[in-house]
Amino acid sequence: MARLLTPRFALLTAADLGYFTAIGIAVYALPLYVTGPLHESKAAAGLAFGAFAISALALRPFAGRLTDRIGRRPLLVGGTALAATSLALTALATDLPAIIALRLLLGVAEAAFFVAGFAALVDIAPPERLGEAVSLNSLGLYLGLAVGPPLGEVLTQRSFPTAWLAAAALCLASTVVSAFMGETGTPTTTNTKLIHRPAIPPSIALCTSLVAIGGFLAFAALRAQDEGFENTSLPLFLYGTTVVVSRVAFAKIPDRLPPLKLGAIALAVITLGMILTALPHTLIAGSVVLGLGVTFSTPAFFAAVFATAAPHQRGAASGTASAFIDIGLGGGPILLGLVANASIPAALVTGGALAAAGCLWTLALRRALTH
Repeated sequence: MARLLTPRFALLTAADLGYFTAIGIAVYALPLYVTGPLHESKAAAGLAFGAFAISALALRPFAGRLTDRIGRRPLLVGGTALAATSLALTALATDLPAIIALRLLLGVAEAAFFVAGFAALVDIAPPERLGEAVSLNSLGLYLGLAVGPPLGEVLTQRSFPTAWLAAAALCLASTVVSAFMGETGTPTTTNTKLIHRPAIPPSIALCTSLVAIGGFLAFAALRAQDEGFENTSLPLFLYGTTVVVSRVAFAKIPDRLPPLKLGAIALAVITLGMILTALPHTLIAGSVVLGLGVTFSTPAFFAAVFATAAPHQRGAASGTASAFIDIGLGGGPILLGLVANASIPAALVTGGALAAAGCLWTLALRRALTH
């Protein structure tokens, strides 16, 4: 069996860990900052949280083409450096328009880093172990999202600027790691398309899961606050920890089941988790169930996406799929934020309903491909 755990794989995962720990700090701090010191509404918190998706969504396809043409490393290094700049400047922001502008800048960074990161991962991973590679590499992402919120809680108790500057420092560390990793792809002069059309159907299914997850990430701390939790970052921590532990324990499963079948199961579990987070006294259970669903959703749908792409199309496929990630993670908080203004539990149930629709879409897509 081809080797997966190489130095380049370790460096890419370390870069993800630094970047997403920084994002985890922002996940916790941003809604509380907007509704606290800035005295804005919960809908405004959802808008600020999801604003990065506007610029990220617009630029993902261009980042995909660029990473196929000039390589993965320039976008990895540039993306993390730009994220550090955005987060550092957030420490100086004192009103909602400034926060939104900096979140838009973070979206540019997100487009570059995320697209290049997934393309680099597919370059590095043996094809027959791609599902396992996504599961293990994503430990950096989910460990960051697990550790980031509690770290953000500790840092914001000192001051919000302390949290933003710490997040910026973590992104700078990822910049250094990305520079040492070197180039993983072979730049091509082939005129690749901005949108990799075969990636769209499985990406739609992935998007529905991320609308739900985006709503959970944006409003979990506020939901915990409403439920009387002393540690309001606990649901986010348990969610992230569940994904990390499960991705290690079940890393080989995505390579053993058909991707769309596994994706449909994952969406059904996510639906259940979202409903539990909305019910009284089951927020903790819902956070864990949600983590179990997400354990398999991303590896399943990314395996389905990259099965449609040749090596010189991996950047375009990554850009297409990750554009739907922006729609989900960015649009989810904005859409569900409108519902959350009246009721956070209602917003969480709405996210679950969208995941259920995604499950039905995935089952229909699988039937269409097998007939």
